[in-house]
Amino acid sequence: MTSPSRLPEPYGHDGGANLADILERVLDKGVVIAGDIRINLLDIELLTVKLRLIVASVDKAKEMGIDWWEDDPALSSRARRSELARENAELRERLAELETGRTQEEAS
Repeated sequence: MTSPSRLPEPYGHDGGANLADILERVLDKGVVIAGDIRINLLDIELLTVKLRLIVASVDKAKEMGIDWWEDDPALSSRARRSELARENAELRERLAELETGRTQEEAS
């Protein structure tokens, strides 16, 4: 008679780490992965690709001074509103200039 196969036990409280613990540590501390790929032919550089990957929580990224998503209108509604307000102000200025020019032409 054969005994049932036993599955390996998941990481538990015996000192092992589960995925949630690992993810929490990575996001809390941050991880940077950097690498360059260069393709040369006869000592002539044909292509360079620079890869940079940062994995961190939003709070940790802000601590490091990384906050590009806050100014990107595609990712931030606040940035989108700011972009629209700036565009609206420029259009109002142009309209005011055109109206002032038209009024001066009519007066002469």
